Amino acid sequence: MRTVLGVVILLVLGVTGPVHAGPDEPAGVWPLEPRPDVVRHFEPPPHPYAAGHRGVDLAGSPGQSVHAALPGTVGFAGSIGGKPVVTVLHGGRRTTYEPVVASVERGQEVAAGDVLGRLVVTDSHCFPSACLHWGLVEGDGDDKTYLDPLSLVGGGPVRLLPLWRDEPATVRLPWSPPLARWRRPVDWVA
Repeated sequence: MRTVLGVVILLVLGVTGPVHAGPDEPAGVWPLEPRPDVVRHFEPPPHPYAAGHRGVDLAGSPGQSVHAALPGTVGFAGSIGGKPVVTVLHGGRRTTYEPVVASVERGQEVAAGDVLGRLVVTDSHCFPSACLHWGLVEGDGDDKTYLDPLSLVGGGPVRLLPLWRDEPATVRLPWSPPLARWRRPVDWVA
């Protein structure tokens, strides 16, 4: 019982093992070191142009190095609407990092963990604090899908799995729920 409790506590606290990548899901690295706190989680929009939070916000500090989460090619390094942005292409996917003043150029090959630039406070989602808005997108135009970038580092939502393998455990309660025995109090008329 202690072992089961220990495993559940580790899962709830978010301690994860190594990331094992499948053929379509490469393992990545955290874009900030040390591993940052997640300030705001991924809230996917119902369609590409609807409201939502299309990435995660990671707590950082001004001037902190921002690293490529996966190997790829820099697709964009510049300013969009006055906000400094870096985008790295990974085949049919791309990761986005903002607000980041780039130290890389468009077309440059980067390895996972390579420095892309420096985090700035200007236009931060966490202003007046600094935080990195990190996104993951698959596809383009109307066919694009926003994905949770935490899935690249094994930091996505915690899912507790059943302890059985073949047959689900049957739980029988030896008692009835307390409200099943509840009766309305007698109204006393004076």
